Amino acid sequence: MRIGILGTGHVGRALAGAWSAAGHAVVLGSRKPDETASHGGKVPVVSTEAAVASADVVVNATPGTASLALLTSVGAPALAGKVLLDVAVGFTDDGDLSHPGESLGEELQRAFPETPVVKTLCTVDRLVMIAPDSLEGPSHVFLSGDDPAAKDTVRGLLHDLGWSSDAVLDLGGIATARGQEHFSLLFVPIAEAIGSYRFGLRVVRLSEGATQSYEEAQAEAEAEAGAAS
Repeated sequence: MRIGILGTGHVGRALAGAWSAAGHAVVLGSRKPDETASHGGKVPVVSTEAAVASADVVVNATPGTASLALLTSVGAPALAGKVLLDVAVGFTDDGDLSHPGESLGEELQRAFPETPVVKTLCTVDRLVMIAPDSLEGPSHVFLSGDDPAAKDTVRGLLHDLGWSSDAVLDLGGIATARGQEHFSLLFVPIAEAIGSYRFGLRVVRLSEGATQSYEEAQAEAEAEAGAAS
């Protein structure tokens, strides 16, 4: 598959190397390709326009506060019909989320309606992205997007990074990208508490002996809230 990764930072380069090793044709897109060519290692660095033009899948690994402007400069017609795999999260200079009421993924989908956006990989650091087996135990990574075929494409790319089918949890439409991006508010404190950014999330279900359904638990919680009011 032809993959164009926008962004030559640590995340973009990590993904580029891993997907290239898996056999994909990968290029890194930069606004200043001549100045950043050495950042790509063995992966070619080209202009953002060239990276998009040659790609089946475009990966947004740019800073979240700059993503919309950069993709707008490339143009909606150039992106139309391509899968946009979005891993970015936007932060203000104060460290707050730049999209507190929604998600960058939603903003991009609204701006480029002919380009299916799939949010993923923004709940783990760049090393765990490409080496989930490096963790002590199994972990989950998440998908958010409105287009089932685009999510299947991204699911395959995640598998090429080492994420098993059981490790990929589909959250639903692109609106669920809010949860993925807002996890960053918890990610940083966890990293500081354990002294490492290399950790993952695992969704743990009820044991087989537990029979309480979601509906029963919700009714119980509502009853408790009513008694307390």
